Amino acid sequence: MSGIGHNGGPALEGRGWRRTCWTRARAELLPHMPLNVVRRRVARAAELGLDYRTYASVRAATGRDIVGFLFSQNGLGLVRPRDRLSDPAARRLAVVQALRLGLDRGALDDDLPLDALHPGPGPHDPFARQRALLDAARAAHRLPADGVVLVGAAPWERGWSAAGRLAGYVDGPRYFAEG
Repeated sequence: MSGIGHNGGPALEGRGWRRTCWTRARAELLPHMPLNVVRRRVARAAELGLDYRTYASVRAATGRDIVGFLFSQNGLGLVRPRDRLSDPAARRLAVVQALRLGLDRGALDDDLPLDALHPGPGPHDPFARQRALLDAARAAHRLPADGVVLVGAAPWERGWSAAGRLAGYVDGPRYFAEG
């Protein structure tokens, strides 16, 4: 229905118009990075053992590069004292170009391809204790919280990322998956 002031264009209500507006607005918000910057970030993601989407989302959320990882026992797949790190996981850990810290609850050996072991929180530890243990592990190596990613596998470990104010959380089986 046209009236005074109508220019004969599309109706401004409806799903199609909203989609057009939001698509344009989102495209204008996203930075247009030069190709060499994108290539360098793809290479950096590979150096860290992460897929580009995960690396880019952490980088966008924190505004900084990932400088270290905290690996829980579960994230490494070492739940019991006699468990051994798989060869593919050991090879992947050995080439990570960032500080690799293990959160030990009594099942990790010194021969793992990690830079250091630190006491890790337990599944039922209070939030304050979780924060204190994660902060102590980071502080020992002067790592900024927003530059460290937690690799875990147990359901309660996702909350450690919030407790330690870390950059993010990656599921261990996904991190160590081939390809």
